[in-house]
Amino acid sequence: MFPLNVPNVLTLLRIVAVPVIVVALLGETPNGDALAAGVFALAAFTDGLDGYIARRRQAVTTFGKLVDPLADKLLIIAALVSLVSLGRLAAWVAMVIIARELAVTGLRAVAVEQGVVISASWLGKLKTVLQVGAVFALIIWNPSPTWVDVLVYLAVAVTVISGADYFFGLRKRLAVERMRRSAAKTEAG
Repeated sequence: MFPLNVPNVLTLLRIVAVPVIVVALLGETPNGDALAAGVFALAAFTDGLDGYIARRRQAVTTFGKLVDPLADKLLIIAALVSLVSLGRLAAWVAMVIIARELAVTGLRAVAVEQGVVISASWLGKLKTVLQVGAVFALIIWNPSPTWVDVLVYLAVAVTVISGADYFFGLRKRLAVERMRRSAAKTEAG
């Protein structure tokens, strides 16, 4: 069982919001776009709120560290796939974003195995804000005005750049960690 605290409940609510958004977008739900946009915005807001509360109340848990990023990815991926299904987003855009999210998740797993924790960079945070803004705008405006298309392409560009930043940053951090371990073995031996 996981610790029941406010940040973990917010994370679980974000996961519960995912099928609501999908059904609101893809089903014959009256005012489905408005409902999906509202639930998506609320879920995205909880993403920042749960981390803030966890740090402020010193309620960071292993469950939260593992499930929070998963909830974030589920929210974005489900919305992207739904928007592709509706013809509001090009499939290649969704695939670039999804591939980056999965690749960074894999990189983080590799880093943890090596004893390196990769925190979210400012580029990663900007990427999240742009993705959330683009998805929200695509839900609200159909057809999308030019500024929404620009926002989508900006989100894709920052997504790719931040993915490269994670990759090259991880290589550097792993090299530093190997050197540190080698030096520690030399001193101990």
